Amino acid sequence: MEIFKNIPQIKYEGSKSKNPLAFKYYDADRVIFGKKMSEHLPFAMAWWHNLCAEGTDMFGRGVADKSFGQEYGTMEHAKAKVDAGFEFMQKLGIKYFCFHDVDIVPEAQDINETNRRLDEITDYILEKMEGTDIKCLWGTANMFSNPRFVNGAGSSNSAEVFAFACAQVKKALELTVKLGGRGYVFWGGREGYETLLNTDMAFEQDNIARLMKMAVEYGRKIGFTGDFYIEPKPKEPMKHQYDFDAATAIGFLKAHGLDKDFKMNIEANHATLAGHTFQHDLRVSAINGMLGSIDANQGDMLLGWDTDEFPFDVYTATMCMYEVLKAGGLTGGFNFDAKNRRPSYTYEDMFEAFILGMDTFALGLIKAAELIEDGRIDGFIEKRYSSYTSTEIGQKIMSEGATLEEIAQYACDRGTCELPGSGKQESLEAIVNSILFG
Repeated sequence: MEIFKNIPQIKYEGSKSKNPLAFKYYDADRVIFGKKMSEHLPFAMAWWHNLCAEGTDMFGRGVADKSFGQEYGTMEHAKAKVDAGFEFMQKLGIKYFCFHDVDIVPEAQDINETNRRLDEITDYILEKMEGTDIKCLWGTANMFSNPRFVNGAGSSNSAEVFAFACAQVKKALELTVKLGGRGYVFWGGREGYETLLNTDMAFEQDNIARLMKMAVEYGRKIGFTGDFYIEPKPKEPMKHQYDFDAATAIGFLKAHGLDKDFKMNIEANHATLAGHTFQHDLRVSAINGMLGSIDANQGDMLLGWDTDEFPFDVYTATMCMYEVLKAGGLTGGFNFDAKNRRPSYTYEDMFEAFILGMDTFALGLIKAAELIEDGRIDGFIEKRYSSYTSTEIGQKIMSEGATLEEIAQYACDRGTCELPGSGKQESLEAIVNSILFG
């Protein structure tokens, strides 16, 4: 039964199109740098926002109808969400989905019943996947909504809560393998603290690492060959989260010997909440060889929380794709961890939001490729650091066995030092504008 009855197959019509239900820039078969746009941009649907979120906020109940013709809280409703999700993805040409365990079924009081429901619904998802090219990008366990996680999951002060977190991760890993997922994500929204007066920080971080190590061991044992991901976030719901940003998360992974199995799942909105640009956290991940996957959204700069808006900022998307292209692509994909604004509550709004997001990143890809082909930014950076390769002192600094004494003696022999050369920030920003809008 068709759920989105008035929505056609979404097609590429070009930048001049005025049709709100058509792509303006996302042309799946367009080849850029030897790869189709669809290969550069493996888009995914976030089950939780697209099929579950109703626009509820702290001031009002939901306004969007996500019942899809069934009673909320039932397995019939869970299956209706599967039907809606696959029809949605097929009409948009989206090849991947991401899920939390309790997105796909109503959580029962007893975890054993929840697991039985998860087995049932994933059997149904597998049936829907047959005959399509839709795949699972990654799975994860929701270890933040249930009241037992009030003090975190891996970081909980309660050994019993930790055990239930292990049970959820175990099942979510099994489901991810069952559905052929390319990755498995840890988002530690409640892995943090409100005050150090009641917190053993060292113990909590060690315990999070214990949970992750057990997950890696079990995942490999059951045949999971993909990457594990950490999704950094600085705050909300906890005031101090242990995975504050990419650098903090990478440091944690390296300190606990987890860096060989984990990469970063970078979310734009989380990076800006940490006081960084999206591009910054992508670059930090890439230079550490840990850029894995992306949650494609953006935040509202006037609001200090995680608003998860659909991306429309082409400048930011261009800088994102510049980093992705430079890094050689992703092992994961681009998951739209984004939700319609509360007043945008119709089925048509759902499609138009994804069209906006997909077009934004497609245009970002096009412009990032033009920036790289233009070559002026890369050329400037190479020239800016050229003294380390073109001068005797630079080569000495870079050589094996250089000592502090001999490098210091060079400075003393010189006596004075020249300025290091202009950074040309404004000129480089003008180049970006000329590529974007010229």
